[in-house]
Amino acid sequence: MTHHSVRLVALCAGLVAVSACYAGRVRKPAQVTPVNVALGDSLFNTGACQRCHGKGGVGGQNAPALDGKKWLQLKSGSFDEIVKVISEGVAKEDIKDASHRFAMRARGGPMNLTDAQVEAVAAYVWSLSHK
Repeated sequence: MTHHSVRLVALCAGLVAVSACYAGRVRKPAQVTPVNVALGDSLFNTGACQRCHGKGGVGGQNAPALDGKKWLQLKSGSFDEIVKVISEGVAKEDIKDASHRFAMRARGGPMNLTDAQVEAVAAYVWSLSHK
């Protein structure tokens, strides 16, 4: 192991669990497949998600950007956290930025996403923040 490799491992250990760190990057969850990302992209950008978060998750008047530079409702933006917030939604009183006026409805509100669709949208959102 080179001196540079040792420093990289030490840096990763300080930022995330060593098991999730490879070459300075967070390991991609198994559910983040090209098929899931493509399905999630379609669901997100043609459904209720984009109405608030903007096409491509760039943010909008009613919801934050999902590029992972800053997470308002999540601690780390992990895949599991993204699945949970899509599944459960966010009550209006729990919205951390008062400029975003509406609650996030569970499972895409009228879309009523299935578990598989929730995972696909989560895969797409995770991919936005892990380019």
